[in-house]
Amino acid sequence: MEPLAKTRLADTAIEAIRAEILGKRWAVGEKLPNEATLSSMLSVSRGTVREAVRVLVSQGLLETRQGSGTYVLSTTDTRLPLTMARRASLRDLFEARCALDVEAARLAAVRQTPEIIAELRLLLAHRGNFEGGDKSAFVERDLAVHKAIIAASANRAMIEIYQFFSASIAETIEATLDAEIPEPDMRAHADIIDAIATGDPQQADAAVRRFMAPVISALDRMLHS
Repeated sequence: MEPLAKTRLADTAIEAIRAEILGKRWAVGEKLPNEATLSSMLSVSRGTVREAVRVLVSQGLLETRQGSGTYVLSTTDTRLPLTMARRASLRDLFEARCALDVEAARLAAVRQTPEIIAELRLLLAHRGNFEGGDKSAFVERDLAVHKAIIAASANRAMIEIYQFFSASIAETIEATLDAEIPEPDMRAHADIIDAIATGDPQQADAAVRRFMAPVISALDRMLHS
């Protein structure tokens, strides 16, 4: 890869790495060079590389594995559908997310195990509450909880759909950090996990709808004010 000009470095790094992925420099499942190597190849800071990787993960091209590295998840360009999704109103995104989350929670309730519930509670504890600071890091922790609920559904198609639209879903999470839109708190998240733990899909369904209702109501008020 060619060294980058020092303008809009994060965006340029994203495009440079994306081009290599789409050009199949690395195969699906192959590990990328480490952060220091990519930084040297692109002549940018490791922080810029880290931001580029974070964006490409959110777009479904890469995945990070704790303690292992970053791997190619897809060599298909998903930018067009994601761009179209971003044009939809935030309310539309929340409605679509609600549909996915409700069905995933219903399936998770049927298929849950003590190990799955323990993992969900651990991820929620790691999420914590947003108390200012790094929004991106909080969004990633929050998204990890919801992705784990989707994974607990054991529905491969649903997992892939959620991953595909993860950038848009991350936008809905970040939107709740706005003072005008209520952020579902730890109790609201815990209620979903508790409902899944009962094994009753109806309770899981209702818990997700309660979780989403204040956010959608707030958006309705904003749209009609």
